[in-house]
Amino acid sequence: MPCCAGVRFRYGPKAGASSEETGDRRDFSDEDWVFERKLDGVRLLAVRDGEQATVLSRSGRRLDDTYPEIVEALAAQSCTDFTLDGEVVAFRRGRTDFARLQQRMGLTRLEDIEATGVAVTYYVFDLLRLEGADLTRLPLRSRKSLLRRALTYGAPLRTTPHRNEGGAELLAASCDRGWEGLIAKRADGDYQPRRSKDWLKLKCSQGQEFVVGGFTEPAGSRVGFGALLLGYHQDGKLRYAGKVGTGFDRRTLISLRERLHELRISEQPFGGRVRESGARWVRPELVAQIDFTEWTRDGMLRHPRYLGLRDDKNPADVVRERVTR
Repeated sequence: MPCCAGVRFRYGPKAGASSEETGDRRDFSDEDWVFERKLDGVRLLAVRDGEQATVLSRSGRRLDDTYPEIVEALAAQSCTDFTLDGEVVAFRRGRTDFARLQQRMGLTRLEDIEATGVAVTYYVFDLLRLEGADLTRLPLRSRKSLLRRALTYGAPLRTTPHRNEGGAELLAASCDRGWEGLIAKRADGDYQPRRSKDWLKLKCSQGQEFVVGGFTEPAGSRVGFGALLLGYHQDGKLRYAGKVGTGFDRRTLISLRERLHELRISEQPFGGRVRESGARWVRPELVAQIDFTEWTRDGMLRHPRYLGLRDDKNPADVVRERVTR
């Protein structure tokens, strides 16, 4: 029997939004939004075309060798024609943990993957294509309904649970549980491959991605570099947000210095003076995930800690995010 046999595909209105909002949005109409838990992972597209299954980064890079267990789960599906959007995560003590996932990112040899001891889970939240039909113009609720019935779920493949009402209460409960927050999505929105006002990020805690615009040289016995110089986009400029010098192991310091060397430029990329002695500048192409305690009054990060690089984020999309509460 074909996937979702008997389901009628009916197209809904286009949303037409063009930019993402983050921050405090509590005026949710129950019928307008669905709410999902915000996961601390990496976006991943999955495609099944006949007998072949593959997983891709948002930039289109194949990651089959990095996440072979996900490819295997996709290849085992009775449905043989679909495209999924979702997020790959790793857990630590019941919470998604980007730093733990970082141990798997970039690995391609099976023995290296097994040596990490890090299991991953692919949480699927959207269905773009099914049995030759383009679903991207369907309302989100319709796509989610099809998604639940299209696949067979079990580790490492999961659906992303969502709720249809009570956004404010759900957000409060999420924060009390120590989650990252919620993603609110327009229930009637079509699929938007880029950032959109149809998706709102409602955060409970500090921590976000930043663009790397430079670095400082190491001192003493440290290798690689001293700190990364971080920024975010605002009003068409890259705003300096401070530097991060903790969270790196020796291997990361050495390997990241090699990437920084390839990106060296002579002029600083930040829109304003950066008061860092001996700073070296790089093309703002790397995106780093940073944890920190708070923003200072002058707009700098307090107690930042490096968690890893992201390859699923466009540097041009990195903005300053606001905590919801």
